[in-house]
Amino acid sequence: MFSKRGGDVTKIASRDWTNYNKKSLLFYKWSKMLDPLSDVIALLQPSAVYAKSISGAGRWGVRYTPFDQPSFCVVLEGSCRLAVEGEDAVVLAAGDFVLLPATPGFTLSGFEPATPVLIDPRINTVTTGEVRHGTPDGPPDLRMLGGYFEFESPDAALLVSLLPALVHVRNAERLSVLVRLISEESKQQRAGRELVLTRLVEVLLVEALRVAPADGAPPGLLRGLADPRIALALRNIHQYPDRPWTIAALAGTAALSRSAFFERFAQMVGLPPMEYLQAWRIAVAKRLLRRNDLGLSEIAERVGYASTSAFSTAFSRCVGQPPSRYARQIASAAQHRAAV
Repeated sequence: MFSKRGGDVTKIASRDWTNYNKKSLLFYKWSKMLDPLSDVIALLQPSAVYAKSISGAGRWGVRYTPFDQPSFCVVLEGSCRLAVEGEDAVVLAAGDFVLLPATPGFTLSGFEPATPVLIDPRINTVTTGEVRHGTPDGPPDLRMLGGYFEFESPDAALLVSLLPALVHVRNAERLSVLVRLISEESKQQRAGRELVLTRLVEVLLVEALRVAPADGAPPGLLRGLADPRIALALRNIHQYPDRPWTIAALAGTAALSRSAFFERFAQMVGLPPMEYLQAWRIAVAKRLLRRNDLGLSEIAERVGYASTSAFSTAFSRCVGQPPSRYARQIASAAQHRAAV
């Protein structure tokens, strides 16, 4: 499936570039090189932001059913208890920030015993004012800003699987400022609102993930980037998906033997290196197909396949349909949305 050309990355860098497709070289020479974290967030395409004020007092607790979309909050005053499915319960205090990239079921409560009120975020009525839990009158024990958004990428499930299920950052001053800006912007109907919200959420995601503690993080992108050697391989995969990577070549970028690299990459990222490489290539190919301005042969070259047939075979195996049919479906869906 892949070309057998490869070798140590330093040798690749010094090798005569005529070994590589000139169009691909120009593409990478003039395009902006993104680090893996920014690259993944750009592909996730966050949008449709909604934010609200939340307070609680006295005996209170709410149990949210799984939402699957990403959600976030920042504590402005007071404290509360957060219990996310599959994670240890944590106490949130003023200045804390939380991001749930896929929002499983969770319980938010005060510290006095209370039967949680069940809330289904998919059908719960959207409110424009503050949401109050517990005692309705008097000063609150907790004030926070919370919200959610959507990932429009068809690869959202794959990309989110590379992120921690729960991101909890204490004393998150910069994140608090971003959440406040998102909250203010989401309540207005000013010109450029959607663009501003999209950019704010992108910055929020980057900031949250880069300051999240890597120690003890589950296998995934953050843990891989925290390992200096594996990070080198990840950056090369993301910046140069067109290169004819092999295990030996990727191990060379990390200055590790092939066996040590394979084991360490799988342990840190949660996927074997060639499986991660293929998943990333297909994700990039989907983005290029959605643009609808390149032919299959050029897309195949840009994502590292020696021929259109090799690209089509790999794409069909991963996506369940050939790239030409995928592109037609995307174009048809876009036309339908434009006509509505």
